[in-house]
Amino acid sequence: MSKKYLAKIIANDKEGLQIISACMAGAKVKIKDIKYLKSNKIFLISVERNKLETQNDKEKINSICKFDFVDKVKSKNINQNNKELVLELITIDLFKNNKNYEINLIFDNNAYIALTTETIEVRLEDQNEIK
Repeated sequence: MSKKYLAKIIANDKEGLQIISACMAGAKVKIKDIKYLKSNKIFLISVERNKLETQNDKEKINSICKFDFVDKVKSKNINQNNKELVLELITIDLFKNNKNYEINLIFDNNAYIALTTETIEVRLEDQNEIK
């Protein structure tokens, strides 16, 4: 019997963010599960992803990806009125822009969300398995 574990990955540099991006590739997210808490500078995205870090990639898991110290959020090609719309995450990119970073969540259908932040502080935390 394989031991079930819930992953928790914390990234504060480009390499860590690439690991989180790899784990989240192909993850599905509903518009209603994307939140920006402006006063706390926190951007949250709740996804259903394949558990790529184990040998069993048929396993699905609910995870929350939290981005801290986010100053600004922009989105493009995303209908925010359709709360049940499901997007598929392709990758997470990082750009250095003057003294800030831009973290881009790139989805299918040419949709993306750009986060502006002074520092990279990202946490991917598994919540529960999907049976």
